[in-house]
Amino acid sequence: MHRVSPSGSPTRTRREPQARNVVNPSSHPEYGAWLQAQLGCKVQKLSVNAGFSCPNRDGRIGTGGCTFCNNVTFHPAYCDPKFSVTQQLEAGKRFFARKYPTMKYLAYFQAYTNTYAPLRRLKALYEEALAVSDVVGLVVGTRPDCMPDDLLDYLSELNRHTFLIVEYGIESANEETLHRVHRGHTFAQSADAIRRTAARGIRTGGHIILGFPWETEEEMMRGADEVGHLPLTTLKLHQLQIIRDTPMAEEYMRHPWPMPTAEDYARLVLRYIAHLPPSLVLERFVSQSPPELVIAPHWGMKNHEFADMMRKISRDITCTA
Repeated sequence: MHRVSPSGSPTRTRREPQARNVVNPSSHPEYGAWLQAQLGCKVQKLSVNAGFSCPNRDGRIGTGGCTFCNNVTFHPAYCDPKFSVTQQLEAGKRFFARKYPTMKYLAYFQAYTNTYAPLRRLKALYEEALAVSDVVGLVVGTRPDCMPDDLLDYLSELNRHTFLIVEYGIESANEETLHRVHRGHTFAQSADAIRRTAARGIRTGGHIILGFPWETEEEMMRGADEVGHLPLTTLKLHQLQIIRDTPMAEEYMRHPWPMPTAEDYARLVLRYIAHLPPSLVLERFVSQSPPELVIAPHWGMKNHEFADMMRKISRDITCTA
């Protein structure tokens, strides 16, 4: 039995691994509890759009960006680069303060590539965020090919004085996948940037997408082994989503391929995380893009609901094994 890839060519059928390869998501530290233990208080990430670009969009590496990417999916209503970093953070604080008046915050530089600018500008933006009251740290999202040594020097010094996570978009450990989605960097570059960052004592995060239709399950599990050997502090997983106004959406509309059910994906994630070290903090398992932008799949599940599903599946497998 074959399935059809976005290019219209058949892909190999994925086999079902044995139940012994399944673990409970609770075997890994939960992100919210880990943050609270790190900082001694409850914290909420506030997204910031500082008006960065991306070398895969502006022509330095490529144009058009990754085939799956539509940055509109990252933007809360208060997140607009026409407003300053301070204004965006204050708006985000007002949104959450109604329900959580004692909450502290992490400024999350999320949209596009948040280290893709001269060091002088980056310093000004990061330090503006840290000057906002109740902001107790930074999360900086970036690409592995946008972390020069002088910036690492600065971030290493910053890390001595504030809470900091540098989060890299790995997306896949499969070089063919990175090429096919026009990522513009290799997994070797991801591994190098992660090792260089962690070697400075900086908390280092990664982001992986599961479910590219041309990847076999064996390839994904080999990728999990590769990711598991990196010195990561945190990891985000999420399902491949077909998002409107992306090249991948055009591919999907021309040659649709089967999308997994939420339960199928949950079983895949359980097998994937069995390859990861138990000390790795798992931030999330699914993405929640605005429903009006999602072509497929439509699960309508929040991360905590999905984690509950994974726990139930893990218990059921354990009971029947």
